[in-house]
Parts: sequence; structure tokens; C-alpha cells
Amino acid sequence: MTGDAAAGWGGQRQLLRRLKAIMARAGGAQDKLDKIVAAIAAEMVAEVCSAYVMRRDDMLELFATVGLNAEAVHRTTLRVGEGLVGEIARHRAPLALSDARAHPSFAYRPETGEDAVSSLLGAPLLRGDKVLGVLVVQNRTPRKYGEDEIDALETIAMVVAELAASGELLRDAAEAADAGAPMRRIGVKLHGGFAIGQARLIRPRAVVRRVVSDDYAGEAARLDAALAAMRGDLGRLAADIDAEMAETADVMAAFQMFAADKGWRKRIDAALRTGLTAEAAVERVRRDTAQRMRGAADPYIRDRLSDLEDLASRLLRYLLDDEDDAPPPAQTSA
Repeated sequence: MTGDAAAGWGGQRQLLRRLKAIMARAGGAQDKLDKIVAAIAAEMVAEVCSAYVMRRDDMLELFATVGLNAEAVHRTTLRVGEGLVGEIARHRAPLALSDARAHPSFAYRPETGEDAVSSLLGAPLLRGDKVLGVLVVQNRTPRKYGEDEIDALETIAMVVAELAASGELLRDAAEAADAGAPMRRIGVKLHGGFAIGQARLIRPRAVVRRVVSDDYAGEAARLDAALAAMRGDLGRLAADIDAEMAETADVMAAFQMFAADKGWRKRIDAALRTGLTAEAAVERVRRDTAQRMRGAADPYIRDRLSDLEDLASRLLRYLLDDEDDAPPPAQTSA
């Protein structure tokens, strides 16, 4: 992706099509990842492109690279929070630096041969809110990465995350468990007896598996149909709420306001035009919005984050419902 192409949707679509073709080919996951980092480096005009994959022991391992020493692959590792790659994983957010070595979190790994590298742009590989790895591009000369390039790499990372989520990249059976498998934690009993408290139902987050589409019109139509169905269900639920249930009524009012927001629909449409599916575009906007709102100083804005998260999750369930003709009914929460 040249500097001019990076600023437009066409460049992202072209690269996404290349990555989709690579993913569809026969062959091993490692070979696909090697080809993917080479394609990204070429399109984004980067001297270095590297992919780190999260292992089961929560270590980020260098799995593929163009530009760093090949001997560092499967040898270089970083803990979450260690180095710039670890910082990206810890914060689950992109990082763009024109002088990476000047950053206090920079961690030098001599086996990589990245002595001459100056600038860095990285994005986390996410499946839902789970970090599966980090994708990084680097340049030898100081380079100020623009918002369009940051946006492009985040979009590309959604595709690479699908390969990481397959588990095929992890090299032994113990590590090859599905990235979305349930996790069990055993607590320490401090005092015997019973406890009584409020229970909150946590719905599992919808998982986006189909990321790339060449059919913008078809995906836009799917999005509009899902939005219309969700708004209709929310309207019917709001009408059925008892007048005395003021708190629930407030929640429903917030949902309806956000669901009707034209700016939200416009942002999803912008993501659609980069070559994403409707569900991937919703997930992308959800992440971007959550990232901005978590840093807001106004507590009211931060409180609205949960409303937007719930609304996006509802919309994803409508889009991902492939078994029934009608979308799943929405449920209120107070």
C-alpha cells in the first residue's frame, strides 16, 4: 500500500483481497502467515513486517517476519507488557511511533537484527476481547504514521487474527486448543459457609469469523436489515415496560437513542467500504468506540460505554444468526 493508496479505501480493499486469497489456499498455517507478512510489507511499503502469536503460557512468540533475521522466528519471545509488542498486547490498542527506540518500553532483542529500525506501527490481533498476538510494521527511517495507516493495520489485523484463532500456528497439541475455549479458575476458600448476592447473566460475546467481503452493497443491505429488526424489537420492548420500572425504561431509551444514531451507522458504513463484512465492521467500530470512551474524563460518557457495548453485541447477534429467519429476541437489562 503506497502512501497515496493508504489514504483511500481502495488500497485497503486490494490488500484485504490478497490476504483473503492467501487464507483460502491449500497449505499449512505457517506458510500462509509467512506469505501474509510479506504481502503486508510490500503493500504498506515497510522494511519490516512481523507477526507475534500468543502462546498458552501468555508469551508472545515471533512466528513470522520479513525484514528481521529469520533465525529469530520461534526464538524471540516477549511477555505481555514487555517491550513495545508487549505494550500493544497489554493495552489491546494500536501504537504508532516515529522513533521506537526512544520509547521507555522499547526492549532490544539482538537476535532480531532490528538495530537499524526506527519507526514502528503495531496493532493487536483480537478475537472478541482476547489478545491472540500482535502485528507490527517497521521502517528504518523516522516515519509519522497517519490515521489512515493505523486504521488500515487494525483492519488487516482482524484478518490475521482469524489465522491465529485457528490454533494451527501453535506447534504442539497442548497449545493447539481453540483460542475461544472456556477457561476455569479455582479460587481459594477463605471461610466456609454460604454467600448470598446478586447474580448477573453475562452473555457470551458473538465471535466474528467471516471478516472480508467484496460485496459492499450486499453487506450494507445485511446491516440495514439487522438494524431495522433490532430497532423494531427494541421499540416493542420499550412499549411493554411498566411505567414504574424507571431504571429499565432509561436503559431502553439509551438503547433506542444509540440504535437510531446516524453517526454510528455512518462509521460502520466507512468500515464496510474498506472491504469488511457487516459483522466485522460492527466489531471494528465497537472496538474503536470503546477505546475512545474508556479514556474519557466525563463519568457519564464512560457509563454509556456499557450501553454501546450491549447494543453492538445485540446487532452482531442479528447479523450472525444464520439458522433462523428471524433474529433472536432482544432482552432488557437494568
